[in-house]
Amino acid sequence: MARKTVSDDPLAPVTLAVGQEDLLLDRAVRDVVAAARAADADTDVRELTPDQLQPGTLAELTSPSLFAERKVVVVRNAQDLSADTVKDVKAYLAAPAEEITLVLLHAGGAKGKGLLDAARKVGAREVACPKMTKPADRLAFVRQEFRVTGRSATPEACQALVDAIGSDLRELASAVSQLVADVEGTIDEAVVGRYYTGRAEASSFTVADRAVEGRAAEALEALRWSLATGVAPVMITSALAQGVRAIGKLSSARGGRPADLARELGMPPWKIDRVRQQMRGWTPDGVAAALRAVAEADAGVKGGGDDPEYALEKAVVTIARAARSRGR
Repeated sequence: MARKTVSDDPLAPVTLAVGQEDLLLDRAVRDVVAAARAADADTDVRELTPDQLQPGTLAELTSPSLFAERKVVVVRNAQDLSADTVKDVKAYLAAPAEEITLVLLHAGGAKGKGLLDAARKVGAREVACPKMTKPADRLAFVRQEFRVTGRSATPEACQALVDAIGSDLRELASAVSQLVADVEGTIDEAVVGRYYTGRAEASSFTVADRAVEGRAAEALEALRWSLATGVAPVMITSALAQGVRAIGKLSSARGGRPADLARELGMPPWKIDRVRQQMRGWTPDGVAAALRAVAEADAGVKGGGDDPEYALEKAVVTIARAARSRGR
């Protein structure tokens, strides 16, 4: 989620939005524009790309007006600005104009770092918009989306929504908005299932859940549905790996309350309960065999085999058998 500095006035002379998550970058711009138009409904908003912001353009846009109109100037992909234009921007940062808010969207990293440093040196308001690559980050994002609306959603519902929708933050935000608009009371896993059942069945995590539960036929059905609806094979092997590793972690952990195990293993308490139910048929040898199957499938879908679908089917069957290894 976007993290802001202590100085959090959206009408600060300069706002620096840093990162590569498009939704969060757009929201950073939206917040500034909304604040400016709340102060002056006639605020002029100009959005510019590096090819549009030539040397001298910024000075022209920020020159004093006879009517002292409020203005928001948004510069996208600021890391790609030419050296001459960067000089103009740095000069402006040293003496920003009144009634004008400059918003710089920067991807972060080494490219264009001089501009980043200059904006930070003058105390620009900063909004961090990092790309959310980890499932835990997307889960936290969904929880925050519900909190912002003032609505309650169970941990299982939030996880089910992430499993069903995937990694696209815009789609996750849209799904939260739809559920909040359509459903009264607490949003639970059953509600998410009713709204997004088709996508949930196509989810890579559904494949993994059915496999580690030993339900081979259902896992294979979910796998075929996933592949038919465009889920990337590498996402399925990743989900399978996460599912098997969770079994291994919990089976080797000391007993204790879900909250204690959650801290020890880095899992939310509700997931501890789910994995406990899934691990009943597992043995250490079964976990080892399943991990080997996942590794082989991963190699198969990344070019090590001729048929990624077969590699995944073989892994799913092996994992499901391993899940029933205790007592055989």
